[in-house]
Amino acid sequence: MEYRRLGKTGLKVSRICLGCMSYGEPAKGTLTPGSHAWTLNEADSQPFLKQALDLGITFFDTANVYSRGASEEVLGRFLKNNTQRDSTVIATKVHGVMRDEPNGGGLSRKAILSEINASLRRLQTDYVDLYQIHRWDPETPIEETLEALHDVVKAGKARYIGASSMHSWQFAKALYLADLNGWTRFVSMQNHYNLIYREEEREMMGLCQAENIGVLPWSPLARGRLARPSNAESTKRLETDQFGKKIYGDTEDSDRKIIDKLTEIAKRKGLPQVTVALAWMLSKPYIDSPIVGATKLNHLDDAVKAIAVKLSAEEIAELEAAYVPHAVAGF
Repeated sequence: MEYRRLGKTGLKVSRICLGCMSYGEPAKGTLTPGSHAWTLNEADSQPFLKQALDLGITFFDTANVYSRGASEEVLGRFLKNNTQRDSTVIATKVHGVMRDEPNGGGLSRKAILSEINASLRRLQTDYVDLYQIHRWDPETPIEETLEALHDVVKAGKARYIGASSMHSWQFAKALYLADLNGWTRFVSMQNHYNLIYREEEREMMGLCQAENIGVLPWSPLARGRLARPSNAESTKRLETDQFGKKIYGDTEDSDRKIIDKLTEIAKRKGLPQVTVALAWMLSKPYIDSPIVGATKLNHLDDAVKAIAVKLSAEEIAELEAAYVPHAVAGF
């Protein structure tokens, strides 16, 4: 495993982050908010969390809304029983609706100060290393959100704060206002980025490089689409993943060409597609730690292999050649 400073902070994170959205409470009947048909229960999640530690992964990402808090509970119990708190980096998020009431979600001061305490109880820790806003909240002034997050940091409940998918102008505004008012600055951006969705290269990645912001891509494998040939049989996740269908829809011809080239290069190098797709991502200087989910034991092995794989300039060009502009997705 390799470790890298997150943005310009002194915090070191493993080059692969384990995303914990798939651990918590499986959906039963109608979908439990924040849960999915492929979500693993606590017992079934344990081998993946242990494997992550064995592979040297020390960075774990979850969110309050995943399985309506159950993901944080599963992760918190496991880490408390198997690690020393300061040996891990725990990231969680706030924004999603947690209660069916007017102030049950969003990024108001009331919501943030309530949700950080609830997350800490579920995670069984006094602090999180990275507290992230899960999305932009158009109903709350960003100044209110930033000052509340600043108070969370000053209270010792979070070491750093980060943001997730939004427009570049929104992120730039948040950074400017934090500097202007002396509030804690966002140190990371968790955005939607992979071989078949590269719209973030237009503005967000350049902004993050210029401001020394750490980049933690979500869906680095396009929710499994980059993990198998384009003509492979469907999976339970692909069939039931409504959010994935929303942001990717039917696989476009250009996307299929990229996946076919990925399959070709992976076979040529004798590597899993996952490894090559992540090696491409890790070749980008602005990427700190892709957030990888795992529901089969080979998933993490294949992901970690990518750290040692160096693609040639020609291979990178081959993978990128068929890309065409896409509509913005994931905000």
